[in-house]
Amino acid sequence: MTFTKTRIAPTPSGYLHLGNVMSFLITAALARQNGAKILLRIDDLDKERVKKKFVEDIFKTLTFLEIPWDEGPKNYQEFKAKFSQVHRLKSYRKALDHLKNSGNLFACDCSRRQINRESPDGSYPGTCKNKMVPFNNKEASWRLNTDMNKEVSYKDVAGKDVTASLPSLLKDFVVLRKDGLPAYQLTSVVDDMMDKIDLIVRGKDLWGSSIAQVYLGEKLLGAPLKGTQFFHHALMTDSKNRKMSKSSGASSIQQLIKAGVDKAEIYRMIGEFLKLKQPITNFEEFQNAYK
Repeated sequence: MTFTKTRIAPTPSGYLHLGNVMSFLITAALARQNGAKILLRIDDLDKERVKKKFVEDIFKTLTFLEIPWDEGPKNYQEFKAKFSQVHRLKSYRKALDHLKNSGNLFACDCSRRQINRESPDGSYPGTCKNKMVPFNNKEASWRLNTDMNKEVSYKDVAGKDVTASLPSLLKDFVVLRKDGLPAYQLTSVVDDMMDKIDLIVRGKDLWGSSIAQVYLGEKLLGAPLKGTQFFHHALMTDSKNRKMSKSSGASSIQQLIKAGVDKAEIYRMIGEFLKLKQPITNFEEFQNAYK
């Protein structure tokens, strides 16, 4: 593996749970094993779901579990003052203007209900592709005009080339929301470009987002994110084999702490799920055991 910087990039839409922490630990371990920097980046543009208490929970959880990071905010005040994504709105707008001026976007005034009615699986049915909805329509989002037959390639964490086309659910995905804020796929690409991230670690459920972002990176850069490597790990599930969710609060770290579970036990639970060869009780042991 040859990379220099990775990132821990939570969205503060709920309290962090065991699955989030496992992903952070994998990210940090890979970085430390390979001499790479770790950036803490908090995705906070979804104002409907983002709460101050959830942002503060990120710092509390990382500190409690002694998960390291080298760059980014150290506390809530520093985050708001210097690192919130609102400080990058001009950069997101520049990327949006580039995509629009190069003919890669179209405006769409479809409601979610309309899309679901026309497309049972939730994929975009292409309703507005040729309607010429004005870009200044305040009821419209902006979508990337995607070629579903086009394949893109990225390198996995072992340096192997992976080639794939966009999943159907990401056809013509949104890059500017109806509320006027840039969408996740666009902000993630722009942030990774600005932060010079060359290793992205995320769960297998976000594999489609990786494809979308490589695709978008080609539109912005003319190249697939400049050789960024990706690693998609298995998802941690609950006792009923369900993906953990922030919205449910199940297995949140704060809930476990309140129940009297200590740091060592949290590490042991994650180590057992990953089937590590020896019990782990702290980050140093996890770093040495995770291969």
